[in-house]
Amino acid sequence: MMKMFLSSSLILTSIFMFFLNHPFSMGLMVLIQTLFMCMLSSMLINTYWFSYILFLIFLGGLLVLFIYVSNVASNELFKISLFNKSFIFYVFLLMIFSFFFKNNLFWMNFSFNDEMNNFFNLFLFFNNEFNFNLSKLYNEQTYLLTLMMIIYLFIALVVVVKITNIFFGPLRSNF
Repeated sequence: MMKMFLSSSLILTSIFMFFLNHPFSMGLMVLIQTLFMCMLSSMLINTYWFSYILFLIFLGGLLVLFIYVSNVASNELFKISLFNKSFIFYVFLLMIFSFFFKNNLFWMNFSFNDEMNNFFNLFLFFNNEFNFNLSKLYNEQTYLLTLMMIIYLFIALVVVVKITNIFFGPLRSNF
């Protein structure tokens, strides 16, 4: 039930992003989507380390974006039109009704493959779930995801260092 709620919330916030025109509301919506995505990934992967690291990465990126947006669009008014309010209301009602008429076959147990299930059964046999949670992040199935996250962090570091050069760009000092 919780997986369905988080998936529906992700879809709802993705649809709602099309109707936003203020940068702060878009940043808030990306933060909410990141939170939902991290909670859903922690349920699907059965470990919280990956989702915690992913949330910290996105939060750091959003903080850098918040600095630039607050400098560029500081005097814009924040308002929600009547169409957006009614759209939010109807989509929220649709999401609530979909909970009552859900299909249990669609929300079956997610697993990566048979090797991962054998790996899980082996660790349950030895009653050592802590090692399973730590080793699942760095196993054969998720090493590409971990490598992609490392490369993303490195590129984000280089971009932030280049952007925040004190003599050039929007964050230069006026002395």
